[in-house]
Amino acid sequence: MKVAPSMLSCDFSKMGEETRRISKAGADLLHLDVMDGHFVPNITIGPSVIASIRPCSELPFDVHLMIDDPLKYAEAFAKAGADYITFHVEASSDIDETIEKIRSLGVKPGIVLKPKTPAEAAFPYLDKVDMVLVMTVEPGFGGQSFMEDMMPKVRALRNEIDRRGLSTLIEADGGISEKTIAACSKAGVDIAVSGTGVFKAKDPAEAIRKLQSY
Repeated sequence: MKVAPSMLSCDFSKMGEETRRISKAGADLLHLDVMDGHFVPNITIGPSVIASIRPCSELPFDVHLMIDDPLKYAEAFAKAGADYITFHVEASSDIDETIEKIRSLGVKPGIVLKPKTPAEAAFPYLDKVDMVLVMTVEPGFGGQSFMEDMMPKVRALRNEIDRRGLSTLIEADGGISEKTIAACSKAGVDIAVSGTGVFKAKDPAEAIRKLQSY
């Protein structure tokens, strides 16, 4: 299991320091949640913040756009230092066009499914993206409880990806901790996003190691 700590749970007054700290703790990627206050009922960070912490880590930046028009803003986040840009199939931008735009910017594209969106919504794009992110909470706020009933969706994606011989990664995000990681691993998740499970742990490095052991 690869682990992508969510910066949504870090101390925002010390983002550069937190980026360095969690990178040294052994994370595989850093997950950055971008919310516009429209697509989801919260507002977080924009490209300038990501650009400001980019020099603080050599880890891949996994930028999750919870915004209504990802096509419009993809270039700004690519220039800010994103390595992956994932966006919601439920957003207003044309999905194929957005995937192509992200790819053209030298960034790996991915799509995201809200809890009520079925796995099948991702099937037409599995050979066009590098990652599918399954939300295991309703997007918008950190610290929510893990929705284990999303695991059949993960299994459906895993089966389809394997059936077609693709290398598309499956990521899960929301309420993932030492208590819930086993269910993710069993269902076929490749990358676990963990916010409070890492940042609020007494020893973040140990928390990351435990999650990676699955």
